[in-house]
Amino acid sequence: MLRTVVTIAAAAMLAMLVGCESNQGRGQLMPTRANVLSGSEGVSDVIKSSETDIVEQMVVNRQGYRRGLELLIQHYASVGNNQKLGWARKEMEALDRMPQYKFIIEAEIAGENLRPTRSMPEADALYNTAVEIQRQAEPLIVIKDDALLRVALDKYNQLIAKYPSSDKIDDAAYRAAGIYEYFKDYSIALLYYKRTYQWNPETENPARFHTAFILDKQLHSKSEALELYQEAMKKESRHEEWKTFGEKRIKELTKAEESTTQKR
Repeated sequence: MLRTVVTIAAAAMLAMLVGCESNQGRGQLMPTRANVLSGSEGVSDVIKSSETDIVEQMVVNRQGYRRGLELLIQHYASVGNNQKLGWARKEMEALDRMPQYKFIIEAEIAGENLRPTRSMPEADALYNTAVEIQRQAEPLIVIKDDALLRVALDKYNQLIAKYPSSDKIDDAAYRAAGIYEYFKDYSIALLYYKRTYQWNPETENPARFHTAFILDKQLHSKSEALELYQEAMKKESRHEEWKTFGEKRIKELTKAEESTTQKR
């Protein structure tokens, strides 16, 4: 008798659980790998396309996907189909949580041969806007608004892409590098710091010191860091704080290299 009661109770609980999971659209979910290319399908088109072309098309597809979900939500809300409205909203929530990357790194695309040759009012205005947004994002040294910093970063990159001859490109690269460094994207920060003095060898920014510091402390490329510290001492010694630090690290790294050589 007890066994029968337990069986009935278990069956009832199972029915309740099934009921709680009903109308979730699980049968309507798309197969996880439905759109994976098989064999050589589509490969030739990808090979012929540049990275920029592919990324630009992906951005269009992202925007189209979001717009499609927005239209579905409006439609199902207007016709009162609450079940499908719930599905569409759930998919939109998942889309909002999904990280989305830009992939295009403007300083990489631009190359090292740009030169800041002239003042351009449009570029100056864009740069000033970016600087003001960054200032608002950094009210205190330890408190930063990540979202605003990304807006400023986007504007610095816009300047580099749209106005490659502007006399602000090296300053934009330097400030962008600092934001990337804050986000711990050290390899990208390194590239932007390098572009600062590659584009303007006489830059007033201590970009070589920053480059050396990242190589030294973050990427652990000591020999390359030592060379950059030494170059920075020649080109950027007017920055007293960095000069003092650079002198110290040159002595330490030189001593470490000599010790390693002796052991060999």
